[in-house]
Amino acid sequence: MTVIFSYLRTWRFARRITAMHAAIGIPADYALRRALPLQPEARRLVSVGPDIYRREQRLLAPAATAWHAMVSAASRDGVQLQLVSAYRSVDYQEKILRKKLDKGQAIDDILQVSAAPGFSEHHSGRAVDVTTPGYPVLEEVFEDSEAFTWLSEHAGTFGFRLSYPRDNRHGVAYEPWHWAWRGDR
Repeated sequence: MTVIFSYLRTWRFARRITAMHAAIGIPADYALRRALPLQPEARRLVSVGPDIYRREQRLLAPAATAWHAMVSAASRDGVQLQLVSAYRSVDYQEKILRKKLDKGQAIDDILQVSAAPGFSEHHSGRAVDVTTPGYPVLEEVFEDSEAFTWLSEHAGTFGFRLSYPRDNRHGVAYEPWHWAWRGDR
């Protein structure tokens, strides 16, 4: 019975995402073209504290534990990791895209830098966007920071990986600030 319930939940979620995509003009072959997996929304999230904007952020419990351990380790090494964002709902992701569309951006341009609703790793409760003092938020120049160097060398120890390196197979813009916990240390 649990397998059937899980299948129905996934099927309903996929239908919701398909309808949402059609409503905002995301191509029907988006997932296939980008080779991105559907990211169902996490349900059991825990607080990881406020982000740099003082908004409460949440992750899955094991990702939260790994995040806190990684922040502590970086701090011991003199590196400050700051949270920009963590869990993001499908509806919130849709609002991000709609705001960009309302500003006149083309959907294909938007999808180069923002995942379509249903396909953002933020939905999973495993992804974090990171910054450090003295660097603009969500900008490629983050790669020049000590924080990025530290993450590149140590994040894997905590189960985090850079999701969108340069020239990634998904065709998503390089995001040196976006790290996802995969739990495979």
